[in-house]
Amino acid sequence: MFLFKRKSREALHKGLLSFVGTDIHSHLIPAVDDGVQDIDTSLTFIEQLHEMGIEKIVTTPHIILDRYPNSVNTLTGPYLKVQAALQERGIDIPFSFAAEYYMDEQFEELIPSSPLLTLDGKLVLVEMSFMQAPPQLHQWLFNLIAQGYQPVLAHPERYSHYHNNYHQYSQLKDWGCLLQMNLLSVTGYYGRHIQKVAEKLMADRLIDLVGTDLHHHRHMATMQGIAKDKKLVKTLEQYGFRNRELIPV
Repeated sequence: MFLFKRKSREALHKGLLSFVGTDIHSHLIPAVDDGVQDIDTSLTFIEQLHEMGIEKIVTTPHIILDRYPNSVNTLTGPYLKVQAALQERGIDIPFSFAAEYYMDEQFEELIPSSPLLTLDGKLVLVEMSFMQAPPQLHQWLFNLIAQGYQPVLAHPERYSHYHNNYHQYSQLKDWGCLLQMNLLSVTGYYGRHIQKVAEKLMADRLIDLVGTDLHHHRHMATMQGIAKDKKLVKTLEQYGFRNRELIPV
């Protein structure tokens, strides 16, 4: 198991990511998708996010029915093991789970069939193909809203098919969709072209929420870099993302 050295942990700038409040996008339930694969890594990541100022975590394992056919039944057991281990270690941070739903024809069938896993009782985190937007996208978002949900599109800056059709981001907002940016994107982690789109979306006040999309140690190392960069943190703080609305009173 990979362990962070104590010296590096103590070097973290504690609390600088407090502007985030609630991290609404991560993959911290072990061995259910392409995120963390063991409880010890889950605990380490949760503790380090807390040290960086995150006050609440709603982790969002993938639900892609032909790859990660997760549901409340498959996720509850592993989640409860992490929750019990957190209590045993005395790590005091609210930790719950929702999901990141992949929008395809199978997802369309899920919408009316059973309650979806939500961030707060209403917000549903969704993603789509990185290759192209599905032609049914507007209809699926409409169906979600008609069922009383508020769709939140994960990492819109990463959909390269929108980069040359930038007006589509405003169209998504007009369709009632909130936009959630990955913090990793503003570091150039996914490439300079994605970083530039993320920066433009923020400047145009189109981003509503942010998340870590934390999967593995490389992601965590990049998040630590953000937490140490006071200039970047100050820039991010000015946008007033809505994550703090999801912290319980």
